[in-house]
Amino acid sequence: MEGIRPLPASPEEIARMGWDRPDIIIVTGDAYVDHPAFGAAVIGRVLESKGYKVAIMPQPDFRSDEAFKAFPRPRLFCGITSGNLDSMVSNYSPSKFRRKRDGFSPGGVPGRRPDRAVVVYSNRARSAWPGIPLVLGGIEASMRRLAHYDYWDDSVRRSVLLDSRADILVYGMGEKAAEEIAARLDAGSSDLSGIPGTATVEKCPPDQDHLDIASFEAVSADKRAYAEAFASQMRESLRRSPRPIAQAHANRYVVVWPQRALGTKELDDVASLDYSRRWHPMYDKEGVPALEEVLFSVTAHRGCFGSCSFCALWAHQGRAIQSRSEGSVLHEIEGFTKDPRFKGIVHDVGGPSANYYASYCESDVACDGARACVWPEKCRFLHDGQERYEQLLKKAGSIPGVRKVFVRSGLRYDYLMGSKAGMSLTRHIISNNVSGQLKIAPEHICEGVLSIMRKAAGADYGRFRELFRKFSDECGKEQYLVSYFISGHPGASLEDALELALYLKGLLGYAPEQVQDFTPTPGTEATTMFHTGLDPITMQPVHVAKGEEKQMQRALLQWSMPQNWRLIRQALAKLDRKDLIGYGLGCLVKPERTDKAQRPAKGWDKGRTVK
Repeated sequence: MEGIRPLPASPEEIARMGWDRPDIIIVTGDAYVDHPAFGAAVIGRVLESKGYKVAIMPQPDFRSDEAFKAFPRPRLFCGITSGNLDSMVSNYSPSKFRRKRDGFSPGGVPGRRPDRAVVVYSNRARSAWPGIPLVLGGIEASMRRLAHYDYWDDSVRRSVLLDSRADILVYGMGEKAAEEIAARLDAGSSDLSGIPGTATVEKCPPDQDHLDIASFEAVSADKRAYAEAFASQMRESLRRSPRPIAQAHANRYVVVWPQRALGTKELDDVASLDYSRRWHPMYDKEGVPALEEVLFSVTAHRGCFGSCSFCALWAHQGRAIQSRSEGSVLHEIEGFTKDPRFKGIVHDVGGPSANYYASYCESDVACDGARACVWPEKCRFLHDGQERYEQLLKKAGSIPGVRKVFVRSGLRYDYLMGSKAGMSLTRHIISNNVSGQLKIAPEHICEGVLSIMRKAAGADYGRFRELFRKFSDECGKEQYLVSYFISGHPGASLEDALELALYLKGLLGYAPEQVQDFTPTPGTEATTMFHTGLDPITMQPVHVAKGEEKQMQRALLQWSMPQNWRLIRQALAKLDRKDLIGYGLGCLVKPERTDKAQRPAKGWDKGRTVK
């Protein structure tokens, strides 16, 4: 807030602090934004609160090591992160074209971070400061901690620990691991093995009980071995007390030490640290677009016990829901009211799935192999915390100076509709916490595809749409339900894409302007399917759309866009459904004639339902 200084982010600012050198430098591929939604800022503030001198090096020139040499050598270690996104996801579209915008860079201008940023930054830091301990962190390091399929190389790569030659990798959110690393190095120890939530390179597997998975050499040569290794990791994550995981890479082992979830007080402590909630003054001319959406948002919890096969949250933040206390969340919102930029609107109070807040497992034994707590149905041991979330929203809305509290995080609507507490929460959110649009992610409508995605049944989507309409009418508000869909997901055929397209146009009158073309990101179940053609749980074959078929699936979903008509014609010819070419009920593409009488009626409004 006002008066809170950012951490030093240049050699000049370090000198003005009166330091001869910082204890820790955090190199990040993002612009430096001192806000709790930005990982480098959180880790920096946590380490600062423990008495360490921390500096940030945001988006250094990666073409040489001169930018690194300009900073004084840190006393303890150099932390390295690509930023809030994997650098390949940040830099490239699903079609592997260079992105034209980077919301985490000043002014949204792309090109400020390198491809495979943690590897490049590690090489530069090692050249500038020989012998400095290198600590990897962030989503890129987290999801590449073991051998992984890389979509952009179309091959299996080694653990990023080996490619970067770093000393240790922190996965997940990393606050406690970063503290322990700093404490050990500060005490003069060079032994960094065994820290919860980290991965290290060892000469041999750990002496304690652990899980051995197939080696890098095996999984890179055999797709079935890759799928089996991934399934073993997933099952291990379901254990009440997961074991270390060891994977051989030639004559060394990458050992992943089990994560420890933060308790409520620990989360509250992290949230209570001083953040200016501003980008660094060096960006005052351009700004950093990514801050705008989260500026007055609150993260109420971490973790996800959902089952979405395309999502990496279970492997990054963990399956256990880690919730902040009600008092901590409300105190943060009260702080907003003292900020002159605050106009009374809280953009979001949520997390990976907003309505998971305060939910937890009541069982004291490991799962029996089920994929998740809510799929294919809700587990009997799952404690429903949705009543507490509703109370939190009500109290947040009653804070003096707050005019409106919105919920913009994802909502797991099958969980909402699965209990009385969830139904009450549904009514409350639709009546009080929707900013004109409520975003949900059914992803598909075909049951076979939804099963592969580990998502709620299509009937649940239909039920929720009806509830949304009913509760919106009851409160007298004109509101829109914005639904997100994925094209080209493993398990989805061209026939499935056509069925979804016809459903969207014929039943909903819905013309999506944005469709998420499936991107195989490291460490997810769906990426394993994309690479191997196998469901890693059942080991059954899965259809995988690639190349032109993948493009056709996306074109069918975006049937209203003229640039897609050629691909749609090809898809319809391949499916022997040329009868759908033309305007009228169920039409998908422009007919051969283009006279005015045949042009479509106007009314599509940014992918919303036509009124």
